[in-house]
Amino acid sequence: EFSAPPPAGTPPLQAAPYRGLGRCVGCFWLAVAFDIVGLLVLLLGVFVNVFFYDLLIYAGAIVIFLSLIWWVFWYSGNIEVPPAELEDDVGLLKKNKGALGGVGGVVRRLSSRVSSSIRSSLRRNGGAPGTRAARTQMSARGQSVAPQTEQVAVAMATMTPQEDTLYPAVFSVAGCDVEMLQTTTETSPA
Repeated sequence: EFSAPPPAGTPPLQAAPYRGLGRCVGCFWLAVAFDIVGLLVLLLGVFVNVFFYDLLIYAGAIVIFLSLIWWVFWYSGNIEVPPAELEDDVGLLKKNKGALGGVGGVVRRLSSRVSSSIRSSLRRNGGAPGTRAARTQMSARGQSVAPQTEQVAVAMATMTPQEDTLYPAVFSVAGCDVEMLQTTTETSPA
């Protein structure tokens, strides 16, 4: 909700000035700490002669990479956007719309009418064109009839690589028996 304007004679409220590190001081110091610890661990892995030096190098690089999260938090927390730019983004509309506001209102109403009519027609017809309900066909009496489906039975056999014989396989497709010869394929060792 919006509050009433201040009484006459009182100075307008100003945002508190942020000096130095900005608003997200905790994120800033966490980012600096991650950078320092990561750099120290990385340098230990590079210059100290230990058998797990590679672990230290990788761990230091990972800690420095994780510091980027805190840097992004600190930076995005300190972005300042004037309220005039936020008006349309957060739903605050200007009181004085002018000529462009009238056109925008007409376009907005037209868009909502079109989208609501599309939504209602999809509900009436049983869903979007790609859905199962929309694929059902309407009979002459107006009743919905599901499309005809066929079941296909496929027989599979395992073959050993040395088997060179051909033998017929019988498949049943839509109630008809179909005889097919099975062949072998040669593969070369990789």
